[in-house]
Amino acid sequence: MIIVMSPGATEQQIEAVVRKIAEYGCEANISRGVERTIIGAIGDERAINQELVDAMSGVEQSMHIVKPYKIVGREWHKDNTVIDISGVPLGGNTVQIIAGPCSVETQEQMDTAAKFVKEAGCRLMRGGAFKPRTSPYSFQGKGVEGLEIFRRAADAQGLPIVTELMDIRMLDTFLEWNVDVIQIGTRNMQNFDLLKEVGRVNKPVILKRGMSATISEWLMAAEYIAAGGNHNIIFCERGIRTFETAYRNVLDVTAIPVLKKETHLPVIIDPSHAGGKAWMVPALARAAVAAGADGLLVEMHPTPCEAWCDADQALSPDELKALMAELGGIARVIGRDI
Repeated sequence: MIIVMSPGATEQQIEAVVRKIAEYGCEANISRGVERTIIGAIGDERAINQELVDAMSGVEQSMHIVKPYKIVGREWHKDNTVIDISGVPLGGNTVQIIAGPCSVETQEQMDTAAKFVKEAGCRLMRGGAFKPRTSPYSFQGKGVEGLEIFRRAADAQGLPIVTELMDIRMLDTFLEWNVDVIQIGTRNMQNFDLLKEVGRVNKPVILKRGMSATISEWLMAAEYIAAGGNHNIIFCERGIRTFETAYRNVLDVTAIPVLKKETHLPVIIDPSHAGGKAWMVPALARAAVAAGADGLLVEMHPTPCEAWCDADQALSPDELKALMAELGGIARVIGRDI
């Protein structure tokens, strides 16, 4: 940490800062300039409370040099992490496409969806049993019954399942139904109690980016999970909120290379929620794979026009097959496969 003292800071104020640094187990290096004195904290600066330092008399500003996220940061883990999802690797050379309907509706719908997901060449299936909706009057999901329906349909095709956890109280139920990947949705990215709880279980977690979250906030949210002992974390960019109204969200493709630089953990993209329209999904998916994404979350419904949730953004089974072929071509160009 670097602490810049105000012009005219007294020796007593400088000494107080040095003592404060020592309280945190760090040593102080004092550099006296013509106008300002700069104090460098040497040691594990993450322990230093920046707000307390900034509030001290004579301090103009302080800056952390070491990044606050330690476990998820590439600084401490140089090699890419590959996460094993019930035998399916995510984060390696193969780009994994996780497909399925937005919400679990009926057994017939999920059985048919699982069949088409498998036929398209996807190795994992998505589906929402619990649905966070903007309106309280919208379909909220089938709950535990939905988990049962989903598990039965996916097991018949040998597909690991991805579904969203919204409430800490349902975590044990998710474990009972052996949910393969727990998804933490956009609205819960900074639900720290929820993050702590999933940090205590040995299950892969997809952490979606908040609508207005910075990369740093997103990484720190992941650190909450990792600090609990669960390092099986997958980042998912699903579009951020801006001033634009021509589409649902703005897909931040830039986040892919930035995250790849900052963290060793896998990065996937949700083009369905980013565009909000089925016709946008292929273009956004192609861009994501070309930019280095490790996987995609794609909505596919057997009959999109009859979907109970987000019908506009769901691909048909034939559209999913066509997309898989296109993505395979892009992946091969950059030395990967689908």
